[in-house]
Parts: sequence; structure tokens; C-alpha cells
Amino acid sequence: MTETSKIAARDYAAGMKYKDIAAKHGVSLNTVKSWKKRHGWERKKGAPVQEEVHPRKRGAPKGNKHAVGNSGGAPARNKNAVSHGFFQKFLPPESLEIMEELQTRAPIDILWDNIMIQYTAIIRAQRIMYVVDRDDKTIERVEEKGGVSYGEKWEVQHAWDKQATFLQAQSRAMATLQNLIKQYEEMCRVGMADEEQQLRLDKLKGEVAAINAQAQQEQVVFVDDVHE
Repeated sequence: MTETSKIAARDYAAGMKYKDIAAKHGVSLNTVKSWKKRHGWERKKGAPVQEEVHPRKRGAPKGNKHAVGNSGGAPARNKNAVSHGFFQKFLPPESLEIMEELQTRAPIDILWDNIMIQYTAIIRAQRIMYVVDRDDKTIERVEEKGGVSYGEKWEVQHAWDKQATFLQAQSRAMATLQNLIKQYEEMCRVGMADEEQQLRLDKLKGEVAAINAQAQQEQVVFVDDVHE
């Protein structure tokens, strides 16, 4: 639950209408309704439904000549909301909702999310691509032909094939992760991170170093096995 949706929940509990909540927080009406359904918003008992908020009209004083030809609001050709309208035209509601929630997150937190997604994929690959020993062989049927003549095609992956594939894939994934970490470190260096954000990076770097050490050890064992 984002900070924006938490504040919106309090507004709803106090009796504010959907469209007023949407206008206040700069999100669509569908997003507000989605928040209510997902997080189970409820109004406080006895809370009055607030009257619709009408912002005070602004403009130049009566008779002022500077406003001639301008009906108020943003200047002609102003690009306000053009981007949002463009996405609203082409993206599905679910994607719009995600995009609107991401707008409340700081760039360093979005980068950290990407780091966590990449790191999670690396850890998961350890389980999926694990090679038990040098006798770990995979035999899989990859093609079958029927009709007058029948035939099958099988693919055999020996332990050293699977291990080599795993090491190459992990090296590429680790390079991507380390590049993301460098970007995060740069944000910390220029003062865009607080103490908590800095500490979580230090912890992650220690874990990544341990994975790299393990990968190097496995690569040495792999080479030794081939030459036994």
C-alpha cells in the first residue's frame, strides 16, 4: 500500500467522494475505486459525505487588459496532461494504475526494485539450473514424426553442458546486477539516499560477493572434473 493510497484511504474514511480523492491525488477515478476494493476501505461510522470540492476560479481582475484573449488556465499549446492522456488512450487500466502508483515512488526506490527483481531471478536460477554431480544427465525428446515413417529426436545434456550453460547465464545476470548496484551507489554518493537505503545496499553487496565466490569455486571444480 503506497503512501498516496494510505492518505486516500483516510480521505475516504472521512467522507470524501471518489472524484474528489482522484482530483486531490492526481490519479484516475478507476484507480481510487481499485484501491477501495483491494484494501477494503470503509467509512468511519457517522462520517458525513463531504460536499464536492469546487476550486476557486482564478484570473485577472475585471477590466485587466493582460488577460485579453486568454480564457484562463494553462497557456495555449501547454503540454500538461498530454502524456497522461496518451497513456490512457493506449494502455489497459491495470497498466495505468501501476504507472500512477509508481509516480509516488522516488527514483532510488524504483532502482532498488529493479535490483531486487534481478537478484531474485539469480537466486531462483540456482535452484532451477542446479547440477547435482558429473553424472547428472538430462535426456529429453525434442521432436516426434508420425505418418508413414515414424521417428523421434532426443536431446542429451551432460553435466558439463548444463554447468557451462548455467555459469554463462549467471555471469551475464551478475553483470547486469552489478551495473544496477553501481547506479544505486552513485545515487547514494550524490546524497539521494537516506541511511536505511545505504544500509540495505551494503547488505546486498555482501550477499552478491558470496555468490560470486561460490560461482568461482564451482567453475574450478567443473574444469577439474573434465580433466580427471
